[in-house]
Amino acid sequence: MSAAVLQERPPLPLLLRWPGLVLAAVLGIAWRMSEGSLGALLGPEARSAAADFARGFWPPAHSPEFLRFLVRPLGETVAIAFAGMTLALVLAAPLAWLATAPGVARADGDAPGPLRRAAWVGARTVLNLMRSVPELVWALVFVRALGLGPAAGVAAIGIGYAGVVGKVFAEIWESSPCAPARALAAAGAPPRRAFALAVLPGSAPLLASYALYRLDCALRASAVLGLVGAGGMGVQLELSLKMFAYDEVATLVLALFAVVAAVDLLSAWARRRLAGSRGLYPAGPGALRWRAAIVGTWLALAAGAAAYLELPLGELFSGATLRSAAAFFASMFPPDLSPGFLRGLVPAAAETLAVSILGSAIASVLGLGLALAAVHPGARGLAGSPGDSRLRSGARLALAAGARGAMNLLRTLPELLWALLAIFAVGLGPFAGALALGIHNSGVLGRLYAEALEEVPPGPVAALRGAGARPLAATLLGALPQAWPQLVAYTLYRWEVAVRASAVLGVVGAGGIGALLHVSLNLFQHHRTLTLVAAIVVLVTAVDLFSGWLRARMLAGPASRAAPRAACAPGLANAT
Repeated sequence: MSAAVLQERPPLPLLLRWPGLVLAAVLGIAWRMSEGSLGALLGPEARSAAADFARGFWPPAHSPEFLRFLVRPLGETVAIAFAGMTLALVLAAPLAWLATAPGVARADGDAPGPLRRAAWVGARTVLNLMRSVPELVWALVFVRALGLGPAAGVAAIGIGYAGVVGKVFAEIWESSPCAPARALAAAGAPPRRAFALAVLPGSAPLLASYALYRLDCALRASAVLGLVGAGGMGVQLELSLKMFAYDEVATLVLALFAVVAAVDLLSAWARRRLAGSRGLYPAGPGALRWRAAIVGTWLALAAGAAAYLELPLGELFSGATLRSAAAFFASMFPPDLSPGFLRGLVPAAAETLAVSILGSAIASVLGLGLALAAVHPGARGLAGSPGDSRLRSGARLALAAGARGAMNLLRTLPELLWALLAIFAVGLGPFAGALALGIHNSGVLGRLYAEALEEVPPGPVAALRGAGARPLAATLLGALPQAWPQLVAYTLYRWEVAVRASAVLGVVGAGGIGALLHVSLNLFQHHRTLTLVAAIVVLVTAVDLFSGWLRARMLAGPASRAAPRAACAPGLANAT
């Protein structure tokens, strides 16, 4: 056989090459370590329990007494999100400026001094530590340091989200064109003034848009902080589940969904308005009034949230409170490095990793199915054709709307709430945690997958449709291969998020390192708590680095090697 014939042989499918074989082996190990069981999920007892569970949800509790009672925890959840996000912005702004590459902040081309470089490294390290520890872990720690109540929840949201927001803000500034700042510096402007007048104006809409997006996330996160005594509706949700009052659970879930959807719509509208506005100092008076209205509304809501939560700001920042918090953190040193404890920590960390891998795999499968159903019929010819009947087109529109509604519901409830529901279906253990991660992230990935499929070039899909292929086949064969690298990149990104979430699912009995953390805090074993938090940081950082490397390999190609834009530093990474 000639060499030319050998070269024309088509490559093996991905699943039959070594990456696919390695992935299959990893998923098999993750299934075993997560105690996966189809019998627990699909067996007769599981189906009967799920049916009883579903019947208990209808009708939702709607008595006037319960609805009046619901107002306080729901309002507390929203207030914690606003106050916590405001604290995150206050903490993130200076850290983001320090974490920005020194050459961007100076803008004059001079080499930064050793002090500025040390500040850059320190700020990057602090931001990485803040964002590596999940919000619920921060809540567990602050409940011990500050006591029960919403103050611990506000501090947890503020610290955890400051790390994420600060990292993204720094990357936005690094991705900004540096020519205007260098022109001002060359004209004699001091470096900081050049940064403020040239880099900040162009990045202001992106900064505000991302802050509003994180507010949506903070609202979902604040809904579960009550599970550890940090305020919000999590306490009532856990009590209703333990008392088998599923009708109350249904009302709580619907109320949370309505609030999150309302905030999501409002923030999306504000982000669209900001996207059409450029510059920190708008020329028109209408744009200036719009900017002032947004800032004023945010500050008023933050002040109202603090008043609603009755946060004793004077007491929180008093010398006694600060000394008490310092004494608590000092009691965590030195960490427990005893061989016996470390031997027990390794299986828990491995179980956390396995739960995140299996949950991400479940999410990718469910998310792809939802994405294929949610693709809009008019999106580049993916889901329909001009010759379709009105009935068929209407059915596809209804299917797409239903799939998008399902994705919104799945991603509205945080992983911890899905874990509580999964425990009642399949019992305690890591398998419930993997199911919770899969269900929640399927809503997120489904939305991302659908947007990626709708943005592919329409040529191959149109050619397949013209040759008589059905819409689904044309999408699978024409659009999916084009979007595949982006889909894999989204999946790896959500795996990073899943690792953080899986680290705390053990708090409610869903396996992983969170169970050890909860026990150590309840037994006041603070030395072990520090060791467990450090283990979470190491695990999350390692997964972030590995996932980032894989994403870079997947997205690398001829387009990525084109001439880069004139940015002051490397481009913006994925927001986490």
